[in-house]
Amino acid sequence: MKRFIPLVIFAALALLLAVGLTLNPREIPSVLIGKPAPQFKLDRLDATGQFSPASLKGQAWLLNVWASWCSACIQEHPVLNQIASEHKVTIVGLAYKDLDKDARQWLQSRGNPYNVVVADRDGRVGIDYGVYGVPETFVIDKNGNIAYKHIGAVTPDIFKNILLPELQKARL
Repeated sequence: MKRFIPLVIFAALALLLAVGLTLNPREIPSVLIGKPAPQFKLDRLDATGQFSPASLKGQAWLLNVWASWCSACIQEHPVLNQIASEHKVTIVGLAYKDLDKDARQWLQSRGNPYNVVVADRDGRVGIDYGVYGVPETFVIDKNGNIAYKHIGAVTPDIFKNILLPELQKARL
């Protein structure tokens, strides 16, 4: 019997490992899906006042969490520029734990796909949204609820096959 217990423990651990290897680490479930997006009022990066998501009530939009120090954001940025030029969608940029001057310089050199960029200097808004790291993109529906959360860089395929359909549903 004593020899049997280590085998059972080993088998259970092997089963858990096998199941864990089949999971996609980018599909971390968010408890916020279907719930009201956390409200905030943050300074706009262009120093023209403050922005609150309440001003977008009635329309579906994207919240893209990024930072100038983020390497994956460099890969994602041309895709966001393309989305901004080809699709009629409001994109709000949340400069996460970044210095204003660095974020402004980054956008000036790479282009600015955002309708508005806000400075989440201390990361509190990111925490409220359950941000694990940057980049992350949220689809906010016309009622102000979080409809979808994408972790990682947005690619053309992810936008076309996931975010765009989610945005279309969020507009209904």
